[in-house]
Amino acid sequence: MEGLGKTPLSWAVENEHTRVVEILLERRDVNPDKGGTLYGETPLSWAVENGNSEVVKMLLERGDVNPNQLVANCGQTLLLWAAESGQEEIVRMLLDRRDVNPDQADTAYGQTPLSWAARNGHSEVVKILLERKDVNPDKGDTFYGKTPLSWAVENGNSEVVKMLLERGDVNPNQLVANCGRTLLLWATESGQEEIVKMLLERRDVNPDQADTAYGQTPLSWSARNGHTGVVKIILERKDVNPDKGDTFYGKTPLSWAAESGREDVVRMLLERRDVNPDPADTFLGQTPLSRATGNRHSGVVKMLLEREDVNPNQLVATCGRTPLLWAAENGHSELVKILLERKDVNPDKGDTFYGKTPLSWAAENGQEEVVKMLLERGDVNPNQADTFFGQTPLWWAARNGHSGVAKMLLERGDVNPDQADTSYSRAPLSWAARY
Repeated sequence: MEGLGKTPLSWAVENEHTRVVEILLERRDVNPDKGGTLYGETPLSWAVENGNSEVVKMLLERGDVNPNQLVANCGQTLLLWAAESGQEEIVRMLLDRRDVNPDQADTAYGQTPLSWAARNGHSEVVKILLERKDVNPDKGDTFYGKTPLSWAVENGNSEVVKMLLERGDVNPNQLVANCGRTLLLWATESGQEEIVKMLLERRDVNPDQADTAYGQTPLSWSARNGHTGVVKIILERKDVNPDKGDTFYGKTPLSWAAESGREDVVRMLLERRDVNPDPADTFLGQTPLSRATGNRHSGVVKMLLEREDVNPNQLVATCGRTPLLWAAENGHSELVKILLERKDVNPDKGDTFYGKTPLSWAAENGQEEVVKMLLERGDVNPNQADTFFGQTPLWWAARNGHSGVAKMLLERGDVNPDQADTSYSRAPLSWAARY
């Protein structure tokens, strides 16, 4: 093809025509190391890229072939290519050459052959490279700052992690630059149980070290993501605080698990005596119960309400709403039912900002099933006006055109259909007629 500038030898190598390669190499007037004009790849480059060990061997036996040529578009040596793609035989052949640097990084990311092999889980290539005394097993790349161990942990390559941790010259506590997380944090966040166990076997690994960005511990991340096996492993450690809140949101592992609906994790944490089941975070002032309620995690809500030391009437600091108010407003009828089964839940308590009761919030949003449940209670005032606008549940239903809710309220003998609000001095009928 025109424009590629490739020699017959390059074409033969690329297409793996081994006999043609042999014939051409017997010629004295054939340059065995001539690169193409487009990509600059030599015959040896093509052979390495295609994993053709037989041709690689033929070319490396020549004294006029450069084994350290950089591929122009990525700045990688041939050893890097072979290590990245796990070509063990070719890696060995290249390392047999004294003029091949086993630790030379690429020019794009600054990753060494060991780094690429660890990243892609090529354990045999990693083993070959670690046998070399002139390979730095803990060298970070220049782009991400990640070491071979970092890449292996991130990609879940447990066999490679094991080999690297057996070394005395590899740091298991390295922080990843862009997020300030330890390798243990990476492993716990993604639920890599085997790697978590290996890291925790090291005495120099702190099982409770938080990241620098959010202040979340390994337990916090694993609880948040529902990795029950990892949570169990970490909770077996005596040097882990199971109730430690992060520094950004002030949320404990239980809060994260409750918010995400991780029932198994919530159960494990609630079995601990040193875990507070009702802590309010410092970000929004929400408890595990309020977060579970807001995200419709009924299983978690049930577990929390089984505890006598969980306050079901706890107000969220930023909006002054109870879990029942959240559930009623959003029509979460199952959660409303669960909450109303608690004798200490006040079904008529308004929020501190508007003074609107659960019935008012449900009526405003047309949540008929919730309205029905609340009206069946003897301790709910169906005519209670909020403190902000002086608007009753019927007023809100009429204002927003929720005829089903309005009908239920008007069937009550204790609802005043003519009660006007204090803000506009309009009765419910006036709003219904307008809209």
